[in-house]
Amino acid sequence: MSLNPKRETGVAVNWVDRWQVYYRLQDLEIPCHCGLNQQLQVEIQSPIVAIQLWSVVRKLTTSRSELVVWLNSCWQL
Repeated sequence: MSLNPKRETGVAVNWVDRWQVYYRLQDLEIPCHCGLNQQLQVEIQSPIVAIQLWSVVRKLTTSRSELVVWLNSCWQL
């Protein structure tokens, strides 16, 4: 039994955002692959990778005004 199991998961994002997410994950050296008309598949190796994936997807799929509100609330904490 491995203490750090690797899991591959599909990420459902629209086709335009999918490639932006793919290229950003490649920049972060997170293993992923994507075929034509296929879901993006990401290898989740650790909780940090899961958070990075969440952050990349959130940045591309959340409106600027929502991100501003979220950032302001973070600063107030």
